[in-house]
Amino acid sequence: MLHFTCSVDQFDTPEEVLDALHKVSSGSAQVSVLGAALFPLRWGDLGSVELGKTAFLHKSAPEGWWDEHTELSRSHPGYGFMFSQMSLAPFTMSELMRMLEPLAVERWPFELALKYGMRDRFNCPVGGRWVVTYWSKTVLAPRLTEKVRAILFMGATFAAIRLQRLATPSAGRIGEGVALTPRELAVLRLLSIGHQLKETAQLLGLGEETVRSHLKKAQAKLGVRSRTQAVAQAIRRHLIP
Repeated sequence: MLHFTCSVDQFDTPEEVLDALHKVSSGSAQVSVLGAALFPLRWGDLGSVELGKTAFLHKSAPEGWWDEHTELSRSHPGYGFMFSQMSLAPFTMSELMRMLEPLAVERWPFELALKYGMRDRFNCPVGGRWVVTYWSKTVLAPRLTEKVRAILFMGATFAAIRLQRLATPSAGRIGEGVALTPRELAVLRLLSIGHQLKETAQLLGLGEETVRSHLKKAQAKLGVRSRTQAVAQAIRRHLIP
């Protein structure tokens, strides 16, 4: 994953970005990349989600799933909107099923995934605008430890930032108003989910002093003085989920 994050700027197409992320995630965490999508500026406006422009599927995505998902989203817009909101929660699909216990028509996103062999999925929201999704033929929760989830989030973050630069100009900007580097964002993301500086350094493969330097630079850009304030500001500005 570290190699991917260091080389992501070399990829010139969304397909190359997702393929590289897929190779590392399937090898290190046994999960496949489903794709990535830029959420519409207006929640619920699923009509603006356009394949190849604001949504990108990896070639491992089950054939036919996207077309049926799009059709069902139009037929049941309220539940399509609900599922979009759920995509911002960093839980697996099986975890959401247990927590929400959806009934009747509410179940269609989950049943559709099962129909196409996707037993589970893991969504990684990035910057309040993008979501990068991994999928598996087996239940993910037992093997997605906190560290594995952090690593997958790190890959998703770097992928989304690169996709943002490759997407259509009308797509908008992640974290509008503050230009944090990918490593500064990665540090804040790991701190936001409870990791200490030493753990963050280990997960990113960096020295602890380097992580401190990234954190101080992020604090200066965000106009805050403490680690806690930096994380809070990053979340408020939708720089990290």
